[in-house]
Amino acid sequence: MSVLDNWEEWKGFLGDRLNKAEGDGMDQNAISEMAYEVGEYLANEVDPKNEQERVLSDLWHVASEEEQHAIANMMIKLVQGK
Repeated sequence: MSVLDNWEEWKGFLGDRLNKAEGDGMDQNAISEMAYEVGEYLANEVDPKNEQERVLSDLWHVASEEEQHAIANMMIKLVQGK
């Protein structure tokens, strides 16, 4: 089973990676850019595995680049629990 199959596991996976990046000293701008790149990759290369991922993918595809950055930043906040 992939972490993409379950929304809660996916959020946990992202949260763990975010904590590691912060622990390694990565600044918020770099984390934000990485989140955008991950979102871009997932939207273009990975078929959504659940309803939540489908919604994110659909939103990503209709969003401007600025809005895509906002979506990526909201995902960061979501996994940080803020």
